Amino acid sequence: MSDIAIKIDNLSKVYRLYEKPIDRMKESLSISKKKYSKEHYALKNITFNVRKGESIGIIGKNGSGKSTLLKIITGVLTQSSGEIKVDGKIAALLELGAGFNPEYTGIENIYLNGTMMGYTKEEMEKRVNPIVEFADIGQFINQPVKTYSSGMFARLAFAVAINVEPEILIVDEALSVGDTRFQIKCIDKMKELKENGTTILFVSHATEQVKRFCNRAVWINNGEMMDIGESSEIIDKYESYMLYGGIIDSKINQETIVISEKDDEPLIRPKEDVLAKITEVNVDKTKLKTFDSVEISVKYEIYEQEISGFLIGVAIYTPNREYIFGPNTHLDKIDVPNKYGRHMIKYIIPSITLMGV
Repeated sequence: MSDIAIKIDNLSKVYRLYEKPIDRMKESLSISKKKYSKEHYALKNITFNVRKGESIGIIGKNGSGKSTLLKIITGVLTQSSGEIKVDGKIAALLELGAGFNPEYTGIENIYLNGTMMGYTKEEMEKRVNPIVEFADIGQFINQPVKTYSSGMFARLAFAVAINVEPEILIVDEALSVGDTRFQIKCIDKMKELKENGTTILFVSHATEQVKRFCNRAVWINNGEMMDIGESSEIIDKYESYMLYGGIIDSKINQETIVISEKDDEPLIRPKEDVLAKITEVNVDKTKLKTFDSVEISVKYEIYEQEISGFLIGVAIYTPNREYIFGPNTHLDKIDVPNKYGRHMIKYIIPSITLMGV
C-alpha cells in the first residue's frame, strides 16, 4: 500500500479572460476560431507529493494560487491539465460558510455536513456533542447560521471537520478570523490529529505557525511553485522575497550557533523544582541598523543529569516590545548541551535583515 496521500503531477489551471462580456460569445461563434481572450494561469505545472501523516504548509502572497490548489484537491474545481490522486477521506475548511446552508441552524448543518461526508444520521448523532462542545458558541448552535459572525462560522466549521475522522484535513486561512484562544485550541487539536496519522494541508499567512506546525512547506508565487522543502528554510526564503522583492543569498544570512561548555565549578541549585536556569544573556550591541551583524550569548545551568527535549530560544522585539521573531534550537534542528553543568551558546546573525523605520 502506497504511503502517498496526495500525488500532484504537472497540475495547471487556466482561466480565459475577456475584455468585454460579448467577446465570450464572439469567440464561441467564430468560424475562424479567432481568440478574443487571454489565458491566465492560476496554477502552472505544479508537482509534489504529500506523504500520509505529513503536515504541509502552503504559503504565498494573496492571489498566488493557494486556494485554487486546495479547491482542486478537494474536487471543488477541475484542473485544466495534469493529474491529481488523493488517497483518503478529506475534510476541508475552505471559504467561510462553504458547505453550510445559511437557513439551517448550526445543529442542522452538522447533520448536513455529515451526510455530505457519507455518514448516516445515527453515526452523526454520536459526533454531535463533541462538535457542539468544541465549537463553544452557546445557544447560537440552535440559530440559523446566517446570523453567525465570521468567528462563529469558523468555530463550527472547524469543529465539524475534525470530528468526522478525516484522513486528510485541509485548512485554508479559516483560523485567521478566530480569536487567539480559539487559534491555539485549533492548533493543539491539529497536532493531536497529526500525531494520530492525519495528513494536514495548512494555508496561513502566519508564517511562524507554519514553521512550528508543518514538516515541510510549499511556496507558490503567481501560480508557479517556487520551492518546496523543510518548513523553516522555505519560510525564511519566502519572507526575504516578500521584504526585498527577491531571494536573498541564504549563505549571507545564515544564522549560526556556537556552543561551549564549562563544568569546572560546583552548581548551586536555587530550588528543588528548578531543572535549569538561564544565568546571563549578553548582546554585543545596543543599537542596530539594517544588515548589521548581531551576536547574542546565553549562559545557562542544568541541574538534572539530563533534560530530554531541552531547547534554547531567542526572542527579538522592537523597543516598544513588539514581537519580531523568535528562533530556537528546536526549529533550527540544533543540538545543545542538555546534561548537568554550566553551558553557553552564542547565536550569531551575520546580517540582520530588518527594515528601517
